[in-house]
Formats: sequence, structure tokens, C-alpha cells
Amino acid sequence: MVKNGTKNSTASKGVKSILITQPRPESDKSPYFELAKKHEVDLDFHPFIRLEGIPAREFRKQKIDIASFSAVIFTSRNAIDHFFRTCEEMKVTISQETKYFCITEAVALYLQKFILYRKRKVFYGADGTNKSLFDVINKHKENERFLYVCSENQQDNEIFNWLKANKCEFQLAFMYRTISNDVKEVLDKRKFDVICFFTPSGVKALYDNYPEFQQNGIYIGAFGGNTAKAVEDAGLELQIKAPAPQTPSMVAALEQFLSAAKKK
Repeated sequence: MVKNGTKNSTASKGVKSILITQPRPESDKSPYFELAKKHEVDLDFHPFIRLEGIPAREFRKQKIDIASFSAVIFTSRNAIDHFFRTCEEMKVTISQETKYFCITEAVALYLQKFILYRKRKVFYGADGTNKSLFDVINKHKENERFLYVCSENQQDNEIFNWLKANKCEFQLAFMYRTISNDVKEVLDKRKFDVICFFTPSGVKALYDNYPEFQQNGIYIGAFGGNTAKAVEDAGLELQIKAPAPQTPSMVAALEQFLSAAKKK
């Protein structure tokens, strides 16, 4: 799996095993399982990273007055979880007028777990890209103070740079951190034809475990522009990419990839 070697073609053998670097879905009705059945492939789920919340006593060192911000930017459900956890720990009351700007509709809908969902205060990008998020923020930037909730070691530099370049009033709020898991138990056990990543930290975790990792014909999938960039920056060849207009999810991207492979 991790030994140096000449890149070989997996296509000739066909794709039989796929590693999803996320936890196994709780529901047996997940589209991942329908995909596996349709294309007769083995799916393994193993999270490459875990998140650790930054406790309120440590967060206070950032000297952020959460209640003073009129808008919050979320790029994941994890960010939402840790934002409201931090508010609860610090006994901060969030104004009902606070606006929320989310990277996707799915992230936006997750807010229903914590707030009374009203479309006039919840906004999201049209296609899951940073650009579509920027388009939404751009319409409100003159009147809002933005709190960008992110991981201590995984903030999106593209978002940070855009907010700065467009003279938005904002501040980063580190409310959790990303830690690499030990993934040797799964990668030493078998060879996978496809490995799908969902965060830049997932790619980092691979190299934390295997500094000399070689792709050797493994197909790589990436969800999100920043993950794709991390894959390419690591010198890996990226074959499966989402979201895109025709492939809004990783399942859709895998479906397209596997269907195309069958036609070859």
C-alpha cells in the first residue's frame, strides 16, 4: 500500500474497493450502499481525522465578543456544532436577528437543530463553491460584522483572503481543532482502488501516517475545492472531484466515475 513503486493501471483490473475517509453512515439507506450494490464494489469507511472542541476557558484567550457580531460564516456542520457549544459554555445569548452564511444548503438546513430557521436570515451558496458563498456575502458585506468559525489548523485561506480583500469587517473564531487519526490499521490491511477525501486535514492525516506515501495507480477523489488543492499540492493525481454541476455530492461523482469505467 505504501511502498515505493511504479505507477500501475488500476483500470485494467476494474475498481473493486473504495475507501471513504469518513465515518460509516448511520442509516442503511445511505446512497453509498446503493452505489456499492449497483456497481458491485466494496466500501470501507474509516475517518482519517477527528475533531476536538476548544474549551471555553481556552477560547476566551482569543478575546472575541461573540454577541457583537451580526453574522456568522459556517463551512461545515462541525463548525455549527462547536459554535453553539461554545456559546452555551460561555452563556452567550445569540440575537434572533443574527444572520448565518453557509457554504451549502445542507449545512444551512443543519441550523434547524439550533435555531428557528428563517430564510431571511439564513443564506447559502448556490453550488457549494467558495465563489457562490462570496456572491451571497457580497450582497450583505456593507452592513454586517462577520464571525468566521473554523478549525484552529484548518481555516480556509481562500475565504479569509476574500473577506480581507473585499474589506469585510470580520474575525476568525477558532472553536475546534483537527487531529489526525491512526489509519495504518485499515491501509496496512488491504489495498484500495479508490480513496476519497473530504477535507485538507484528511490528506494531511494520510501523510502523517505514511510520509513516503506513493499513489501507485490508486484513484483519488476529493470533495471541495480546498480538498482538491490539498490533494494536488501533495503531488497526487486527482481523478474524482465534487461538487460540480453534474456531481453535487461524492456519491454522484463516484457514480459518474464508476459508470464511465464500465464503458471502457
